[in-house]
This record gives sequence, structure tokens and C-alpha cells, in this order.
Amino acid sequence: MKKRKKGRKLSRKRDQRRALLKSLARELFLREKIKTTEAKAKETSSFAEKQITKAKVASITSRRLLAKNFSPEIVKKLVDEIAPKYKNRKGGYTRIIKLGPRKSDGAKMAIIELVK
Repeated sequence: MKKRKKGRKLSRKRDQRRALLKSLARELFLREKIKTTEAKAKETSSFAEKQITKAKVASITSRRLLAKNFSPEIVKKLVDEIAPKYKNRKGGYTRIIKLGPRKSDGAKMAIIELVK
């Protein structure tokens, strides 16, 4: 039986797609709010929420797993500042607000932010 594939390709190869998601998530964790296309925002949301869930454990193992994707200062901010905010929350750490189309090419734009 044919199954559906999960995730978007975003017109990129696998390594480029992973690098894009890492950089978008890094900026989201640093600034707590970024503006991007709707498709990228939806993909970044699922990636970032998985990283926050890992950070909530705050063990050395979770720090090492996060260090594979992010620099030490991002890991520190994620574990020490961002994850404790969501200690009693079981998911839904990000919010996507849809905006109008971009003027140049008409791409659907959105703001992705961390929920307070």
C-alpha cells in the first residue's frame, strides 16, 4: 500500500533543506519571531517544536542531541530560557500568523513566533 510522504521538499535537496530548517529555527530561537513564507514556516514549526521538546528534559543527553543542530549559545538559550517557559505545556510552542502575498513574486507570507 502506498503511503504519503511527510514534509515538504521546498525545492531543495536533502542537505540544503536540513540546513534551511536549522537556520530558520536558530533565528526563531534567537529573535522569537521571524517572517518567512508560509510553507517554510509550517516546516520550521514542526522542527522547532521537536527541538523544544528535547530541551525540556534538560539532561546532558538532550544537550548533546541539540548540539548536533545548533551552536552552544543557542543550546544554552534553548535549555535555560525557552524550554522552562513550556514546562507545563504538552506542545504547540509556535504560532503561525498568515500575512498577505509578497509583492515581488506573490508568495504567501507568514510570521512564525514562539507562544508566550
